[in-house]
Amino acid sequence: MAITSQGQSRAPGLPLYALGAGNFIVGIGAFIVIGILAPMLRDLGLSKGEAGALLTVYAIVYALASPVLVAMTGRFERRDVMLVGLALFVLGAFVSAVAAGHMALLGARVLAALGAALFTPVASSAGVALVEPEDRPKALGIVFGGLTIAQVVGVPLGSYLGYVVGWRSAFWAVVVLGVLVIPLILATVPRAIQVPPASFKTLIGVLRSLRLVLAVAFTVFFMGAAYVVYTFIAPMMEARFGLGANGVTFFLVVFGAGAVIGNALGATLTSRFGPDRTLVLLAVGQIVLLPALTLLPVDLWLAIALTLVWSLGAWSFMVPQQSRLIALAPQYQGLLLALNASAIYLGVSIGSTIGSFTLANGGAYESLGPAGAVVASLALISLCAVKRLQQR
Repeated sequence: MAITSQGQSRAPGLPLYALGAGNFIVGIGAFIVIGILAPMLRDLGLSKGEAGALLTVYAIVYALASPVLVAMTGRFERRDVMLVGLALFVLGAFVSAVAAGHMALLGARVLAALGAALFTPVASSAGVALVEPEDRPKALGIVFGGLTIAQVVGVPLGSYLGYVVGWRSAFWAVVVLGVLVIPLILATVPRAIQVPPASFKTLIGVLRSLRLVLAVAFTVFFMGAAYVVYTFIAPMMEARFGLGANGVTFFLVVFGAGAVIGNALGATLTSRFGPDRTLVLLAVGQIVLLPALTLLPVDLWLAIALTLVWSLGAWSFMVPQQSRLIALAPQYQGLLLALNASAIYLGVSIGSTIGSFTLANGGAYESLGPAGAVVASLALISLCAVKRLQQR
């Protein structure tokens, strides 16, 4: 593979898929808690709030750490930074697998979040640097595709293992996969990848721009809307349809299938219609679909169909959003992608918190969809606000 002086290649192939494999590991380890929440509750005697905190703490640490860590490591080789991040993530999964109680699990989630906060945004910027500008949507689709494939394969499989073998086995699976993927990245991804340099000075420059902050905020609101519902999809489907391990796993597989298709669809729509129009369409779709999913008195099969369509729309946004951010300020692409990655987990944290608050204050599972639609409306408003600022 020949890399140009800008670190680009017409056929980066294997390096992009290796980065996608790294994101696959991160995706499983990050979201597996959702699929094994019930077994963890029973085994460790945790309250719902303590179990939910495992996802919330991870999200908050990631959101706060990612842009800072990217700025701190801006002078180091991108591949080295990614390898350190993935190794730290695997260490967090190992500690989770052997943790004896709630506090040890929280510490392990902090370790994993710090590792993911380094790996995922740097992998996105590296993937963009390996291709020509016109190939960026495809490259981002491959690199980010690892996270979405984790939804359809890793999280449901981890959920099944959690119910049948024990929740610790899910984290052991992450450790094993991570040990396999780290050498793959070392062997295939070039060490010298040139991306726009990041520093605390450029980070402050980005944060001072209302236009860029609002552009990143779309991700916070969009992901927050989805996770108002998705955080509680397993217990909601258990209560609604009397599902057990197989039924919950199947629902997670359906959601994951929609995520994989949606990631590819997002790349296609971005190439054809542009990122802004694509994001408007997706935001409107979430405003309609979220209430329909929880409020309509549907049977099991229609609920499965609605879940598939909802997931497809929810996970189509990442490629157009990343493409939009790079186009808005290409000189800040590394930090914008880091902030966008932070925004994902900030949105996850906000969404899960809103969902928890809704349920804790007398709301039924049916109320989660309308609450998510309100948050999705904020995503649409942020798109309009950025457009108005650009026109000034």
